[in-house]
Amino acid sequence: MIRSMTGFGKAEKDCGAPHCHITVETVSVNRKQLDLRLNLPRELAAMEPELRSKVAKKVGRGSVSVKINCDFHGGETAAAVNLPLLRSLVRTALAVRDEFGMVGAVDVAGLMRLPGVIDEQDVDRCSEELSAAVGAALDDALDAMTAMRDREGEALKADLCSRLDLLKKLLDNIRPLTAAIPVRLKEKLMEKLASGGLPVDMNDDRMLKEVLFYADKNDTTEEVTRLDSHFAQFMKFVDSAEPAGRNLDFLLQEMFREITTLSNKAGTPEISPLTVAFKSELEKLREQIQNAE
Repeated sequence: MIRSMTGFGKAEKDCGAPHCHITVETVSVNRKQLDLRLNLPRELAAMEPELRSKVAKKVGRGSVSVKINCDFHGGETAAAVNLPLLRSLVRTALAVRDEFGMVGAVDVAGLMRLPGVIDEQDVDRCSEELSAAVGAALDDALDAMTAMRDREGEALKADLCSRLDLLKKLLDNIRPLTAAIPVRLKEKLMEKLASGGLPVDMNDDRMLKEVLFYADKNDTTEEVTRLDSHFAQFMKFVDSAEPAGRNLDFLLQEMFREITTLSNKAGTPEISPLTVAFKSELEKLREQIQNAE
């Protein structure tokens, strides 16, 4: 299965106890491993491990950002003011004002909004109903994001299959050219030996074995066969029910290795442009697969 790592999802829920409106937004982009970032209100801090586990069950890899907002309305809230801190802040503000000859009153209300000055003690905000509502909203947002990733994945799959067809055509053009390499190398070696004053006795089995061994070292049948096998495996991964990004990435590395070996063995003017084109298409495939989960 091909699923894109790019997606967005949003969900909203209302909770009765405490009274609040929950909004969850999930965004994912490509990354080799799962990189999860949670932006939670402090009321949900205790839920972080549970929420992380929920995301990890639905997302295999990618950089995922989850933002959860709880808009509380109604309910009881007690506030404790840190008076020593507030007094210190006011005195400091007055001193700075006088030092620089500034005019105007100190904004006490603004100072009270600074972290640590007011400690709101939420009453009944971490209820089971809130936890359930947040979990349900996150599930809905993840499902929406996954649906978008699946739609993107269908387009990505079509592109990958198209590029694989091109690789098959290139290999079909390379195949007949490589089949004649051992024979051509044997003939070339025999000509060089003869021109160097070292004619080969066709009845000398040892010499003929050495010539054949040299020619067979440049036989590319194994590389061509492995590439055919990799093509078949590629389609199995693409059509499987599991995310295939990592497997395809590894398979492309193997294809690069086989075509490089084939190119080094062949080294003929007819084959070199084809292997260069093959590698170019492999690189384009690799870039596309970087966005597949």
